[in-house]
Amino acid sequence: MDTILVVDDEVNYLTVMEALLDGSGYEVITAPSGLEALKIAGSTDLDLVLTDMKMPKMSGIELLDELRKLYPELPVIIMTAYGTVEKAVTAMKKGAFDYILKPFKNEEILVTIAKALEHRHLILKNRLLSQELEKKYGFPDIVGESRGMQEILALVKRVAASRATVLVTGESGTGKELIARALHQVSNRAQKTFISVNCAALTETLLESELFGHERGAFTHAVAMRKGRFELADGGTLFLDEVAEMSPALQVKLLRVLQEMEFERVGGVRTIKVDVRLVAASNRDLKEEVEAGRFREDLFYRLNVVHLHVPPLRQRPEDVPLLAAHFIKKYAAENIRGKIRLTPEALKTLVQYPWPGNVRELENVMERAVILCHNNLITPQDLPKELAPAAEEPQLDIDRFIPLHTPLPEALDHIEEQMIRRALEKSGQVQVRAAELLGITKSLLQYKLKKYRLTN
Repeated sequence: MDTILVVDDEVNYLTVMEALLDGSGYEVITAPSGLEALKIAGSTDLDLVLTDMKMPKMSGIELLDELRKLYPELPVIIMTAYGTVEKAVTAMKKGAFDYILKPFKNEEILVTIAKALEHRHLILKNRLLSQELEKKYGFPDIVGESRGMQEILALVKRVAASRATVLVTGESGTGKELIARALHQVSNRAQKTFISVNCAALTETLLESELFGHERGAFTHAVAMRKGRFELADGGTLFLDEVAEMSPALQVKLLRVLQEMEFERVGGVRTIKVDVRLVAASNRDLKEEVEAGRFREDLFYRLNVVHLHVPPLRQRPEDVPLLAAHFIKKYAAENIRGKIRLTPEALKTLVQYPWPGNVRELENVMERAVILCHNNLITPQDLPKELAPAAEEPQLDIDRFIPLHTPLPEALDHIEEQMIRRALEKSGQVQVRAAELLGITKSLLQYKLKKYRLTN
């Protein structure tokens, strides 16, 4: 629902315009002066400003100048009497979308408003597309040739054209939002907005306002109306990450939106209808959450229409070299480095590591390696120490030196004697140093030397 601010010092015009625009499906806010209009613009999500030319203290052109400085993409339509057409033309040169003469016909003003809003939506769409192209993740950037990833991408293409709700599961760092973006980008909603919300990052009250918006005065700090994420994602895709963190009360509201595609803002009574494709994600097993009573069963089935499970990186080691190369290229460009290569030893270390933090951890490691490496060559020394495989402890070949039928006390004595001989050899026959190597006192070592007849 588009929000229009009407500015006029004549109360009658405000009343007429509010009734006309409200009846045409717009949300209307009125202001009796330019100064009041600027306050509203600074605290409210506006889609269009319709302002009178002649007003005390701040004229329509002065208001236009201020709005253009602060919100250059916000369209402004000037209302003016016949005698001030020249000033209206001046306003057009300053960036007004259009002007309309008073008195006007209702059809005329509605057509002009529709054109202005269409223009604004086109600008926003182009900006969003540019942002998507600049995203570090996009469908073309999904890296992975493993069977698990290829199956996921094939399913993404199959369900993209539908309106079905999708549930994406997997450990933290596996790229669940990446999959959601891919789904959006190959769907018929790609030209609309993709909006992401992390349900674990906000309190219940803030999350409710974030999702559904709020009216002015709905709570203590609600100084202006705000549109929620569902409203902003109308026609596009809304991604709810960590949906299992949502409170039971919000789960009920989310269920209603999925069933009816309508809701009310916090503190509001007007029902707002939307068309949103919902993609939810969780690193928990939602079936277990349902069984534990922490997640609504009916909501689970609403979300789980199509289920995509992203496997952890340790289960697809064949993707590690591809991902590493992708991130090296990315961060080499960001840090203005030339072509950077991995040594075979470094690559072996990466493939053998289990990656508990998944793709996110690998990305961080490669960024660090690109920054620290010398001569554009990443070696094992450029990788975090914890990635190196643990050194294996030397194994004693008991079968070779001690026959199986040897009594245990005799075998232990044999091992102890050999360790003492080795310690003496390593220490240059200095008993104090030999005792330190063995972790015993010098007096105990001297006792052992006599026992095994190792003294001169």
